[in-house]
Amino acid sequence: MSSTLFASLPRRDQRHKGEQYLRGLLTAKGRRSIRNVAACLGDPTLEQTLHHFICNSTWEWRPVREALACWLGHLIAPRAWVVRQTPIPKSGRHSVGVGRGFDLHRNQMFHGQQAFGVWCASPEAAAPVNWRLVLPEGRGEDTAPGAPGGRYRGHTGETPEECATTAALDFADLHGAPLLPVVLDLPARDPDAVVRRFGAAGVPVLVRVGAEARFTVEEPAPARFGTGALPAHRILDSVRGRRQRVGGFDPAAPSGVRHTAAVKVRVGLPGGTPVPRDAREGALALLGEWRQPHGAPSGLWLTNMGGVPAATLLGLTRLTDRVGRDFAEHGDRAGLRDFEGRSLRGWHCHMTLASAAHALHVLTARRGPVEGYFPKVS
Repeated sequence: MSSTLFASLPRRDQRHKGEQYLRGLLTAKGRRSIRNVAACLGDPTLEQTLHHFICNSTWEWRPVREALACWLGHLIAPRAWVVRQTPIPKSGRHSVGVGRGFDLHRNQMFHGQQAFGVWCASPEAAAPVNWRLVLPEGRGEDTAPGAPGGRYRGHTGETPEECATTAALDFADLHGAPLLPVVLDLPARDPDAVVRRFGAAGVPVLVRVGAEARFTVEEPAPARFGTGALPAHRILDSVRGRRQRVGGFDPAAPSGVRHTAAVKVRVGLPGGTPVPRDAREGALALLGEWRQPHGAPSGLWLTNMGGVPAATLLGLTRLTDRVGRDFAEHGDRAGLRDFEGRSLRGWHCHMTLASAAHALHVLTARRGPVEGYFPKVS
């Protein structure tokens, strides 16, 4: 793996340090700080060298992330890129990007860094391949040695929604990474703007929406709702009779399969964006899922893949469960929340190599005693 991952690094000593740091992330005990990584390699004097490699060296992380994505693509046959929030609690104020944020998974406020990862995801495994950090207004860091063009793209003051969208679209520009649908696993406050950005880039997307998000219905609906934009929950309530039963893999279910009800409705945006009339890919649709048949929808999604069957779309949304499980089991072992420092460049370099460590943890765990899913992973 290391020869593929570090092929873009121009110098032999950089490739060697990259291998050392990755080995340290895989074997260190406790927090994967630079100090602990150096200590576990049996040479505490490496701390300064590795600190320079992560925080000050001139290697670029984007080609390394691209190589990681391509390597994973050959191994796990990903079905989508899943964008997921990663809250990183911090007690101090001096780490890059620290501020107040809302943890979407625990439904509470926290103090720390708010990162968004783009995960290469299949039903069997998931690992992050790109990262973007929300930087509070006025506390950003725009320049760094070795960054492409000498500058980072300015993203100080981005909203979490903008940060997550940009993380996915930036990654879609990488050469060699397969074009896959993006599953944006956070409730969009402005689904109109999100779908427009993905549509302009030609990238298929599924994005969570709230029950009160408003859309126009682009197919026959009960006349009692009238015309104009309607809340998503009312649109879905009007087509409950069209729901279909969909099964999907769920290791938490007694049988290993979870059945839910789902329905898809063609919709339009209140802003008046033209909707393709052929109902193929590119048309907008609202997807609803019910885990309890008589309750409210448990999931609401907007997609620009209107011609894709509801069962297929629902399978893509369930990749968020795989990402959540793999992060819970392996994220901290790989050091995804352990970088300590003020350097945005250092954070990106650490997260790149921690992502590779996470991928190795996931793939070797899935291998099993008889080589399991991924026999090529040593």
